Amino acid sequence: MKLILGSDLSFLLKYGYDLTCISKDQMKIGYITTAAKGDRGDFSRKLKFAIKDAGYNFEEIDIEGKTKEELRNLFKDKNIIHIEGGNSFYLIKVIRETGFAEILKELLEEGKIYIGTSAGSYIMCPTIEVSNWDTTGKIRYGVTDFTALNYVPYVFKVHYKDEQESKVRENMKTLKYPLRILRDGQGILVEDGKYTFVGDGEEVKFD
Repeated sequence: MKLILGSDLSFLLKYGYDLTCISKDQMKIGYITTAAKGDRGDFSRKLKFAIKDAGYNFEEIDIEGKTKEELRNLFKDKNIIHIEGGNSFYLIKVIRETGFAEILKELLEEGKIYIGTSAGSYIMCPTIEVSNWDTTGKIRYGVTDFTALNYVPYVFKVHYKDEQESKVRENMKTLKYPLRILRDGQGILVEDGKYTFVGDGEEVKFD
């Protein structure tokens, strides 16, 4: 099983897609935009243009409202599943409603590669509780159970900036799981039980 979990698209364009070891002309990406529906702004449109301009072959997919059979059909010809950023609460809500967790498990067992950025990385952790650190008014969509898909044994803080250090240090005191911190341009390759940091600069680690 191969997972590529990044903070942002810049990581994917510089490092992440190459980590798939699939040539660009052979990539068939199922690009899940559902999380962006629960957020504000036009960043999703900008991301899609950036991926297209970089020459990658992708199909935009919204998993909301789909049956399991519809989801299987949408991804049967894909070799990469990429869940982009947005609202983690909205994304986990839709995953639960559609049963997508079961479908994702099937797809990964078939050998398809998972790529997550931002919210797409958070949902692969045991919980999305780090998303709840954002107190700027992000909508929770009624989600109070932060349990996520549990493919990695730690939680992420993505989009990290140095000025967030004191807040992150304070919030991490309440965590049950280890924390890994990713700046934009950074990510983690998960393969065969190994977790390899990849990206610009050094990985931020707090004692």
